[in-house]
Amino acid sequence: MIGKLFDVPRRLLAGPAALLTLMAVIMLSAMADSTMQPLPAAAPSAQFSAERALAHLKEFAAEPRPIGSPASARARDYLAGQLRAAGLQVEIQRSVGGRSAAGLATFGQVDNIVGRLRGTGSTGTVLIAAHYDSAAMGPGASDDGAAVAAMIETVRALRTGPGSRNDIVLLMSDGEEDGVLGAEAFIRDHPLGKAGGVLLNWEARGVSGPSLMFETTADNARLVETFVNAVPAPRGHSAMVDLYRLLPNNTDFTPLTKAGYAGMNFAYIQRSSLYHTAGDSIANLNRGSLQHHGTNMLALTRALGDADLRTLTSDQDATYFRALGTMITYPAGLVWPLALLAVVAVAGLALLARLRRLLSVPRLIAAAVSAVVPLALSVALAQGLWELLVAWRPAYDLMGGLLHRPRPYQAAIAALCALAVLGWYLMLRRRLGPAALAVGALTWLAGLGVLCAQFAPGASFLFALPALLGALGCLAAALLRGPAWARWAAAMLGPITAAMLLPSLAGDVFDGMGLALGGVSALILALFGLIVVPLAELFLPDPAIRPKRAVVLPVSLTALVLATALVATGLVVDDFDADQPQRTHLAYVMDADTRTAHWVSADTDPAQWTRQYVSGHDTSALPGGYARGTLRTGPAPVIAADGPRAAVLAQSEGTLKLHVTAGKGARSVMLRLDQPITHATASAGRFGSASVPVTGTRTGTWPSEIRFRGIPAQGAQITLRMAKADRIRLTVIGETDGLTAVPGFVPRPPDLVAATREDGGLVAVTRSYTLTSDS
Repeated sequence: MIGKLFDVPRRLLAGPAALLTLMAVIMLSAMADSTMQPLPAAAPSAQFSAERALAHLKEFAAEPRPIGSPASARARDYLAGQLRAAGLQVEIQRSVGGRSAAGLATFGQVDNIVGRLRGTGSTGTVLIAAHYDSAAMGPGASDDGAAVAAMIETVRALRTGPGSRNDIVLLMSDGEEDGVLGAEAFIRDHPLGKAGGVLLNWEARGVSGPSLMFETTADNARLVETFVNAVPAPRGHSAMVDLYRLLPNNTDFTPLTKAGYAGMNFAYIQRSSLYHTAGDSIANLNRGSLQHHGTNMLALTRALGDADLRTLTSDQDATYFRALGTMITYPAGLVWPLALLAVVAVAGLALLARLRRLLSVPRLIAAAVSAVVPLALSVALAQGLWELLVAWRPAYDLMGGLLHRPRPYQAAIAALCALAVLGWYLMLRRRLGPAALAVGALTWLAGLGVLCAQFAPGASFLFALPALLGALGCLAAALLRGPAWARWAAAMLGPITAAMLLPSLAGDVFDGMGLALGGVSALILALFGLIVVPLAELFLPDPAIRPKRAVVLPVSLTALVLATALVATGLVVDDFDADQPQRTHLAYVMDADTRTAHWVSADTDPAQWTRQYVSGHDTSALPGGYARGTLRTGPAPVIAADGPRAAVLAQSEGTLKLHVTAGKGARSVMLRLDQPITHATASAGRFGSASVPVTGTRTGTWPSEIRFRGIPAQGAQITLRMAKADRIRLTVIGETDGLTAVPGFVPRPPDLVAATREDGGLVAVTRSYTLTSDS
């Protein structure tokens, strides 16, 4: 009982036509998901112009502006001035933000910029949010300067028309990079933060790509409807929404929506190797991405500004995705019916094949169970390739898989997935039969459609629709008595549907997660392979005829040779240079008590420039609690710096109250303790205070850490709760951006940038204290 589901004559034409069709669909899908053409400064005043927004970006995003830095203050003053000039009511909210993680409490003095346009008959508030601070390692032209510049241009365009019905509030938050501190302070201390409304948040995890709507609040059906109808070039799909909800990542969107806002979150994510580095610059910003961000922002602000916000509530999520440039949406009520229809269609196909004696039930079960092999093998090969790449080029490890020119490696993963799927199919084809393997593959897609319907409904379409159309197409091809081209077209329904959905999803995962998690993209590509691989029958002889020579070996060797060639190509084209620099971690640490200093690097294989500063792994001379993880060290000259101070204000059973200063010129202070803490409060006088509970402990260092970013010159009061201890060891670290103050420091060459580890590129001056119960 071995046979094909259907046969197509003239296979010499049908086979290449099938491959060319799939390639064309994949390419058209990629082209349809592109960004927009930027508009010049001469564009009509009612439209968004990337060139006009860029003029603002150049005024405040040419240098790093981390929280509490002079550059941050300059950016704040410029942005607030632009909003005032546009006629908004502007307030600088000065407060202390707080956030906790395992063993860590982070605080910061934030200066949020809050601008307001009052509506003519408001039904609620439309809150447009983006953060104007950047990571300390780069100017943050994309993250998140582009969105902030887009806000100014959006307001300008809005003011050319009649006033909005609803209140429009612009929140340019501070301290997002250090733990969404500004957004946390906004919802805690500002009246508008407690008012609720509809939120549009804007982010970036790269310097290029379309503006994707990747996150929403729950029950998003009306929001999605507004998005699809209002935006001229909507991008994104509901699978992103459900998958992102499962991840621990957060942006300002997280605390704002927890405070009651319903909303949508947008970002572009391509060329993510430059994320949080000096490469996130105006020169590298894709102008089309800025245009797409701004066009979406303006369109949605107009639509929501004039809508009755009270009618935007819903009791369900919507499924939405693009197919060859057309946005398709349907309500949550169709998710389960479509998933179950896919199961029924696959079962019907299996029944037809069984009645025609093309498969047996045991062979079908064996085919479905064995399909786990190519899926698991694809994941293993992709992750194994990453391990090999890191072993060959250790500098990749610092990049977290987000490489500058990853396309050859991604193509190699695709070739390895093809090897796994084709190898599985060819090895079992004569034993189990083409029909059993084809139906067994569709069983996996249908099963995943049901699984997602239960746990991630917005992603169910990725698997249920290819399974449903694939099964229906095979049924039609098997039952049709018409011309051969009609049977061919019917059989292509499933593969074409999968080609519209799965390769682009794999590309998004590659862009967002990188090669370090390449197994996720490989799994998606392998699933695509499962539904496409039965088309191999258009190139193969009848399974009942024993071929004169083995097919598996040459196909496998071809895929391996191709993958090897692609990896070799990647190693050549992805070499580091001034345009695509290597990352390196280096910090200066001086113990103010002993007046000794060291260079410190966390690089596993330091670049030649870094090696001139670090030569060994001896961390014994570093201040207690400073070391985190495996470090390289080297001697460094002592600088003239007084360093941080900590004075005990009160100490009782379970509570420690300190007054902490960072030292002259230092932007931040960090405290590390050798005892776990359960609660932390930071007070900065007239700027207010913040309190956070703390659970768990830090790994690779002392169990507790407290950070205060942008600490006032007069210091801050830190109150900690912990279990009673007879002795507490405390190390206080004052941090200053940049290393140029160290004598003999030679700036990095153009092909190196600071790594994204938060203690890199800093002068850290420390003091150590031992506190006893009778201190």
